[in-house]
Amino acid sequence: MAGETSWQSAAALQGAQAPTFDTSVAHIARVYNYWLGGKDNYAADRAAGDRTIAEFPGIVASARANRAFLRRVVRFLVTEAGVRQFLDVGTGIPTSDNTHEVAQALAPQSRIVYVDNDPVVLAHARALLTSSSAGVTAYLDADLRDPGPILARAAQTLDFSRPVAIVLLAVLQLLADDDEPYRVVAELLAAVPPGSYLALSHPTSDVQQGQVTAMVARLNDLVAEKVTTRDRDQVARFFAGLEPVEPGLVNVSEWRPDPAGTPEAPAALWVCVARKP
Repeated sequence: MAGETSWQSAAALQGAQAPTFDTSVAHIARVYNYWLGGKDNYAADRAAGDRTIAEFPGIVASARANRAFLRRVVRFLVTEAGVRQFLDVGTGIPTSDNTHEVAQALAPQSRIVYVDNDPVVLAHARALLTSSSAGVTAYLDADLRDPGPILARAAQTLDFSRPVAIVLLAVLQLLADDDEPYRVVAELLAAVPPGSYLALSHPTSDVQQGQVTAMVARLNDLVAEKVTTRDRDQVARFFAGLEPVEPGLVNVSEWRPDPAGTPEAPAALWVCVARKP
């Protein structure tokens, strides 16, 4: 439907205008928003953010590098790969240059489905409910650990007979090994046709290891949503059977940096974009 802004459960949204959550307890989505320089955070989030910065000052640069990577990867997928459909899982609190904004500025007919299951994110999700007149955006309240419902509901907006970009930026660290993250990614990829793409970023345990390890331990003491870092080999497993786009699996600062931009220092993130053959 041209010009559609789709919300799979509009009634649920109306009932969720004021979700209840404890603002005195730090929350990972709001802490991340603080690192990005956003305003959708509270004193507990800023305190947790500052304590983790003290352990690893590079966390702010890593968070902002991840956001810049989103802009670069969506531009690549639209302009070079010809993708017009995006399944963005682990949306987080909306900021500037969200996936639909970047994609639809280049290809107004692009269709984007956002997925998150966090009441903090849900409270801000109306910022994602905009679209070009030719495109579609939708938001699903669903859990990445259970891909089946995500895929079933996303099929109301996306055509899974045509290529889809699965976007998983800085979200898989919230899945512990017991959550079977490799199975989750494999199930998502199994649902999309050849010519689809996986774009992924993941906090790493093998860049500035001592500081990152201390930072993650401190963060996990402060927030309920625990973080699991993974090294390069562990991140590479998510791309088994796919065709990596140049330059492959690299530090976020090395993935197609903007020629006119300020060079980024290496950050504690591995990133890759790969095509399903």
